[in-house]
Amino acid sequence: MNPAQAPWMRGSYRDLHGRGIRRPTFGARLPRSRTRAGLFDSMVAAQIKRLGEAWPQLVGPVQFAVEDVPPSDPLPWDDERCALSRAFVPGHGISARIVLYRLPMQTKAHSRYELEPLIRDEMVARLAELYGRHPEDIDPFWGQ
Repeated sequence: MNPAQAPWMRGSYRDLHGRGIRRPTFGARLPRSRTRAGLFDSMVAAQIKRLGEAWPQLVGPVQFAVEDVPPSDPLPWDDERCALSRAFVPGHGISARIVLYRLPMQTKAHSRYELEPLIRDEMVARLAELYGRHPEDIDPFWGQ
């Protein structure tokens, strides 16, 4: 072998300790391990899709975002101690936005089964806030 070759170009890199060629950690049909942030994002996307199919005229013009934590300097009129989400009204060429805060929501929910309805309820409540409606009008299962 050429000593000037990179270690990963040598045969011993692929055949570590004589145990054969390395294989992928996950099989072709197995899902890769998912992070908590990835699971949270997929739950939010599922709720956006569900609400978008039921209320396309309400959900279509709204931008959704996920942030880890709320800003450290709350607005003077914010009375919530720990905000789980926030809705921003449209104005000056900026469309309406709903921001969900991942870490406070994950802290409040103790399992995935508690997190899904929490995400649903926060999104419905913020949509209702933006459009001046009751949350039950948008989703009859709100708060259950």
